[in-house]
Amino acid sequence: MTKIDFKKELKHLYQPASKKFEVVDVQSMNFLMIDGQGDPNTAQEYQDAVEALYGVAYKLKFISKKALVKDYVVPPLEGLWWAEDMEQFTTGGDKNAWQWTMMIMQPEWVTQEMFDNALDQVKKTKNPTALSKLRLERYHEGLAVQIMHIGSYDNEGPTLGRMHHEFIPGYGYETNGKHHEIYLSDPRKVAPEKLKTVLRQPVREKR
Repeated sequence: MTKIDFKKELKHLYQPASKKFEVVDVQSMNFLMIDGQGDPNTAQEYQDAVEALYGVAYKLKFISKKALVKDYVVPPLEGLWWAEDMEQFTTGGDKNAWQWTMMIMQPEWVTQEMFDNALDQVKKTKNPTALSKLRLERYHEGLAVQIMHIGSYDNEGPTLGRMHHEFIPGYGYETNGKHHEIYLSDPRKVAPEKLKTVLRQPVREKR
C-alpha cells in the first residue's frame, strides 16, 4: 500500500522558497477545524484544540487505511490567525488577543460520515476536552502570497512586515482574508532557529 505524503503531492503549497515571496492560487480543500482565542504558548484552550485535532486526524487516517485501503501521512498543523488590530502580527503585540482557527488538511475522500465515525471512536477512548468544537469544513483560500520562514515563531515579524508593507502593495495587491501559517516542524524536536513555517496571506488585486 502506497502512503501518500501531501507535503510532496502539493509541494507548491507546502514547500515554498525561503528567499522570495511567491504568489499561488490555493484550491479548495477539506480541513479539520477548531476555533479559539489566546496565546498559543500559554492558553489551555489552544492545547486542548490541538489535542482534539490530532486525535481525530490520526483516527481518520486509521479508518481510511482500514476501510478504503488508502494510507497517507497526516498533514501538518495549520492555523488561521487574526485580531481586531492586525498590526499585532507584525509588531509582536498582545498574543492573548489573538483569535485563531487551528486545522489539519484532509484527503478528498474523507467524508462527513467518516468524520462522524472518527469523532465517536475518539470520544469513547480519549474524549479530549475540545472534541465537541471540532468540525470538517471545506476551505477555499484562493490567491495568496507565501514564503517559507526558517527560525523562531517570535521572529516572523520582519518577514510579515515585508510581506504586508512591501510585496503585497508593491505588486498591486491588497489583503483578502486571514493570516495563515503551516507548521512543518515539531517544536519539541527541532531547535527554534531551524523551525520551518509557511507564512501565507490571501490577497486580491487592489481595487
